[in-house]
Amino acid sequence: MIRNRTAATLMAAALLAAAAIATGCTPSASPAPALAVAAADVQGAPVIPLPAVVQPAEGRFVVDATTAVRAPGDAAGRVATQFTELLARTTPLRLADGQDQGPGIEFRIVPAAAGTSPEAYTLHIGDDGISVQAGDEHGLFNGAMTLWQLLAGPQSSAVALPAMRIEDTPRFAWRGLMLDSARHFWSVEQIKAVLDAMATHKLNTFHWHLTDDQGWRIEIKRYPRLTEVGGCRVPPGEAGRRADGSPNRYCGHYTQAQIRDVVAYAAARHITIVPEIDVPGHAQAAVAAYPEHGVVDGPTEPSHNWGVNPYLFNPREETLQFLEGILAEVIELFPGPYVHIGGDEAVKYQWQASPAVQAHMRRLGLKDEEALQSHMLKRLEAFLEARDRKLIGWDEIIEGGLPPQATVMSWRGIEGGIEAATHGHDVVMSPGNTLYLDFLQTNLPDEPPGRPKFTSMQKIYAFDPVPAQLPAAQRRHVIGVQANMWTEHTRTWERLQHNLFPRMAALAEIAWTPLERKDYDGFLARLPVQLHRYRALGIAYGQTALSVAMQRQDDRTGNRVRVELSNPLGYGDIRYTTDGSVPTSRSPAYTAPLDVPVPTELQAAAFFDGKPLADRASQWTLDAAALLTRTDKTLAQCPQGGRLLLRLEDDTPAEGPRASFDVTIFNPCWLWEDAQLQDVASIQVRAGRIPYNFGLLREEEAKRGFRKAVAAHGEFEVRDGCEGPVLASQPLPQATDADGFITLEAPLRVPASGRADLCMTFSGDTRPQMWVLQQATLRTRD
Repeated sequence: MIRNRTAATLMAAALLAAAAIATGCTPSASPAPALAVAAADVQGAPVIPLPAVVQPAEGRFVVDATTAVRAPGDAAGRVATQFTELLARTTPLRLADGQDQGPGIEFRIVPAAAGTSPEAYTLHIGDDGISVQAGDEHGLFNGAMTLWQLLAGPQSSAVALPAMRIEDTPRFAWRGLMLDSARHFWSVEQIKAVLDAMATHKLNTFHWHLTDDQGWRIEIKRYPRLTEVGGCRVPPGEAGRRADGSPNRYCGHYTQAQIRDVVAYAAARHITIVPEIDVPGHAQAAVAAYPEHGVVDGPTEPSHNWGVNPYLFNPREETLQFLEGILAEVIELFPGPYVHIGGDEAVKYQWQASPAVQAHMRRLGLKDEEALQSHMLKRLEAFLEARDRKLIGWDEIIEGGLPPQATVMSWRGIEGGIEAATHGHDVVMSPGNTLYLDFLQTNLPDEPPGRPKFTSMQKIYAFDPVPAQLPAAQRRHVIGVQANMWTEHTRTWERLQHNLFPRMAALAEIAWTPLERKDYDGFLARLPVQLHRYRALGIAYGQTALSVAMQRQDDRTGNRVRVELSNPLGYGDIRYTTDGSVPTSRSPAYTAPLDVPVPTELQAAAFFDGKPLADRASQWTLDAAALLTRTDKTLAQCPQGGRLLLRLEDDTPAEGPRASFDVTIFNPCWLWEDAQLQDVASIQVRAGRIPYNFGLLREEEAKRGFRKAVAAHGEFEVRDGCEGPVLASQPLPQATDADGFITLEAPLRVPASGRADLCMTFSGDTRPQMWVLQQATLRTRD
């Protein structure tokens, strides 16, 4: 649910004392004057990212409606206005704009020592007031965000801040977040909301992925068909057809006026936008608009497939001029120093198969297609350099020879970054196995669609962008770190917020905080206050990482279940109940695995400082039916066959919630490990069909497997192990029922041991539609 910002503020104003307790800030011990609000005490410095230096001092300063804000000079005045407006929008605090010399808050630009980062600031809180100082407006803005964090946590109209001195400067100059608008389109208002959140986390680089096979999202006036044709695709399956059978096109692009508006909005928050125009691959939407700049004759259309598609730009002179024309307009729109040119996943099949491209390559004296890609990128780098811009690309641009001044964004691990830095190139570390936010943040069943190879917060937080194996002299070339939010599986704004938050908090600390100051336990202690700030900003942050995970071992014969509980983030205070009531801080503490009888209504919640972290307790019904049922989210997958597990969404309905399914797209298989089959007569499954919309490389195609069908439309099969004997088989119908699902039941042959690893598959080719399993139920004899 999206939290309404105005409603959140009004609620906070009405429930000041409760909110103060919930954030870990306690009301002042001294009695409040009549008709006045008791100041909420802030303990320590619960801010994210953790500052470089925090020096506690004696005393405190109360900020309330009588507190004046002073800011001499235009730059300081702009920061002060942004601070007071943000505070007024997100808290009950309303500060005065004062010129008097009494205690208050002062923002001031002061001369800085040589070599000081323009983003550095100092924040001093004492009995006589608050002072935020910096040598540059950007640094002053960062200081204002720290002060906002301190004041926004309690959600009170009077906040007592402890005396302290903060001296702060960022570890890295590039603190980035990439958002993919090509796969799923985000409105200008949603982009601005992301920028607002980035600013409060002191992230300063927004990498905007604007073009790909599935959509061209930026208006180029020279080439209007890029958005007219390339900006729309027809989704696969039923989602791609309206009720009357006409195409249900998915469209969206940003006009140049909208882009200028977003760029200005970001600049006001000291965020630089880096546009990405992908070359030479991920080009299908552009080639659909202008086929003459592709390689393959004949028309195409923007892809509805995820994965890797083979369309490439033609390397000839006319196409290079076409790309330079695009970049000329991009440069006019984005004043930042960098333009991202992509360079990733450009499979060279079309170039290899084209006699014209091969002849062109020979004329240029190039040894292979990688050198041809390098030739194109070097040409575009020269174009950018001549216009005072820098080229940055994914680490594939190393192959075939790096453009001379290029910056490398290392996504296939850190190895590409190490190689580039060793040769004197600047590097942004962005490894997919750690900092791709479309990977699920937990392995819980209620995570939304995405790549279920989940990345824990612990792993994200522990990441150090500067590899230990990089020679000391080359470490300066690691200019920063970035997380990437790809959106193939992120269809809605709610899901985007779930994926970004609270993981953005860990990214901020990686990017800003000195390595020696990082402390995961300290981060966990500060995170609950950050969650309240998210609420104040109207951010619907993910709940799964704050909830309780359960692993269980069923004992059907003994009618009992052994349960292990944990919190994905590592919070240790878990409280539970077995009577169906909601856990409180006084409920039993989980300290060891539970052995519970069937039936039991189990609920559990993770707590910090006596308050629950998630909005709702986690709950499970452990009854006889639960012991006989598994869903796709709780089944394992067969290990062989080139498994690539994805959590995929159904293709209907056109609007609103859709079912999702865990499925390995190379070898669909679901495994019920160590199933207890005593008294079991049959197995019943509920299954559906979804489009197989994945572009695969040739080597991936070789991994794709399925059992040949015997019946006309294939079979549902159950084996004892992935390659074991058949225990059940049932012919499949030609189509699903009206709701898109079928229910099948097949007699089950039970091994003599009474146990088996039930491997469930659907025979027949998985394309263009593949069967997916939603639930399996063991049916006992009457």
